Amino acid sequence: MPELRRDPIIGRWVIIAKERGKRPFDFVIEPERTKGGFCPLCPGNEATTPPEVLAYGRDAHDPNGQGWRVRVVPNKFPALIIEGDLDKRGEGIYDKMNGIGAHEVIIETPNHYETMATMDLEQLALVFRAYRDRIVDLSGDPRFQYIIIFKNKGKAAGASLEHAHSQLIALPIIPHLIQEELKGCMKYYDYRDRCVFCDIIRQERSQNIRVVCENDEFITICPFAPRSPFEMWFLPKRHYSRFVSMNDEQIKMMAELFSTTMKKLDTAIKDVPFNFMLHTAPLRENGLEYFHWHIEIMPKVTTVAGFEWGTGFYINSTPPEEAARVLKETEIS
Repeated sequence: MPELRRDPIIGRWVIIAKERGKRPFDFVIEPERTKGGFCPLCPGNEATTPPEVLAYGRDAHDPNGQGWRVRVVPNKFPALIIEGDLDKRGEGIYDKMNGIGAHEVIIETPNHYETMATMDLEQLALVFRAYRDRIVDLSGDPRFQYIIIFKNKGKAAGASLEHAHSQLIALPIIPHLIQEELKGCMKYYDYRDRCVFCDIIRQERSQNIRVVCENDEFITICPFAPRSPFEMWFLPKRHYSRFVSMNDEQIKMMAELFSTTMKKLDTAIKDVPFNFMLHTAPLRENGLEYFHWHIEIMPKVTTVAGFEWGTGFYINSTPPEEAARVLKETEIS
């Protein structure tokens, strides 16, 4: 069974997932994957994945068959498992618990070659609907405290499959990074009685030097202090702390601007690997006035090395003002 272990110095939790070491490619040097090979996420190969937990686009009475547009399945090699009890316990000065959680794969499209930069708006909206609906469903499990949704695109960003997919992990604790983000937002709110993200949006729109694109509901900016070149933040303009607050119409607007954002990035830096992470409020926290959900998009154009790991400082060779200018001026079709 996996374990969650807590660093006694800084409070950071780590997942120790021994079972993941049993994957066949952990024991061999796998050649670079070429397009057109066998893909377990493609239509017709549904039997090679665990049974789906959600699908859009086909009759619900025909589960795990073809005809879907978006499909969500448990990860075949999960970092955490859903069966069992947390069994929190101490071992001297160390704290640990069983590795209980949920780990799911959101298969974003049946088209093996499609990406978030190329799929149509209706398809992209279905992906975001799946994010919302899975968070709502899993939040009913009292063992879970936080849900992170993330995407690894490209081998350099950690993707083991090239078929477009995102991942969801439900955790029994709030990650240390999220706690630090919440504390920073709360400190700002206590001092100014305003949400720091709302203030960022107001200032960025006023200065208009780090705005990449926007519509009536959403905005994409290059943050003032980015960790990597061309880092972007995608945010709702209105204050929402929880991603699940988005209704279907807002999700359509979200898909519209996110598509533009991804097209600009993909055109400016062709086929760039990237990670993105959806940060939303903890499951048991409703209507936080000081926190604002957002997506952080991190292109993989530099390498994190000893200085960054040793100090927590990041070296960025591209000012965000320049990155935003390039992205804003990038023409897309």
